[in-house]
Amino acid sequence: MSESSDYCGFFEGTEKLLEVWFGNENDHYHNDCDLRKIPRSAWESILKLVKCEIISFKKNDAIDAYVLSESSMFVSKNRFILKTCGSTTLLRCIEPLLYVAKEIAGFDEVLDVYYSRKNFMRPQLQEKPHTAFEDEVEVLESYFEDGAAYCMGRVNRDCWYLFTLNPLTPAKVIEIPDQTLEVIMQNLDPKVMKIFTREACSTAKEATTKSGIDKIFPNVTIDDFLFKPCGYSMNGIMKGGYYMTIHVTPEPHCSYVSFETNFPQNSYHDVVMRLLRIFKPGKFIMTLFANENSVASESLQEYRNVKFHGYSKKELQICHLKNYDMTYGLFAKAPS
Repeated sequence: MSESSDYCGFFEGTEKLLEVWFGNENDHYHNDCDLRKIPRSAWESILKLVKCEIISFKKNDAIDAYVLSESSMFVSKNRFILKTCGSTTLLRCIEPLLYVAKEIAGFDEVLDVYYSRKNFMRPQLQEKPHTAFEDEVEVLESYFEDGAAYCMGRVNRDCWYLFTLNPLTPAKVIEIPDQTLEVIMQNLDPKVMKIFTREACSTAKEATTKSGIDKIFPNVTIDDFLFKPCGYSMNGIMKGGYYMTIHVTPEPHCSYVSFETNFPQNSYHDVVMRLLRIFKPGKFIMTLFANENSVASESLQEYRNVKFHGYSKKELQICHLKNYDMTYGLFAKAPS
């Protein structure tokens, strides 16, 4: 997805995703804490360690959204999200992140952590510790106590890794309604992927409208970028601190698209069907996190029997975590 990608070469679209919720032991002081106080120069220094950089920025009254050279970053009052692809070294951001969150933003505790990724197509091209999930967990445990590591799916095929806090003793919970849907798509339609090349579209806006991405959600402020010679990233922000983000690696032999949003829905079935009609993947992984105060928590049970037209369900797993219930599913195009 970077400017140096060769359309005929290999690029690891699979992303590493880190989400950290911060808090303060003194709840009254918490009102003065805000990650958005951290200056751009500090974020640029942190991202340099990760091996990516800021290429575009949008904000509203609740969230700051950065399009990066390798995916995206979102910063709200007490939540940090960093999503990077390629051979980035995401875990190198943790130590400086915790430092600036305390010294600049005023947070003195971590309420929750989520690190996740699908298995890489070519793990040997990653830098340590990202070559193996076990090594990533070792690094994460050095910063966060009471961590729990999970693997969803088949360890010898498509699988999805997760590290989060899951202490055995009672701990602070995230009380505001919250939910996150992620859809990871592979084996995509070559005609659709062609849209996300400079050969087919001269601007990011053209790719956004031609593909139909602009119609996934209404009232979204879109910040999009079309790389040379290929690759596409977009962030969308909405009122209330809600976001959506899409990243496209269109190379035919390693095509990959990710979608993520925290926009609340009673059911995400229609959203997923929209994505399937746009990108036409051969297979996709869907994960949904929802806490008990989220409207999406009511629909978690429906995913036991969820069906997407033209696709068959290969796997479904449900996991109860500290703050959230999580559903993982793998779907593949049904034989015609």
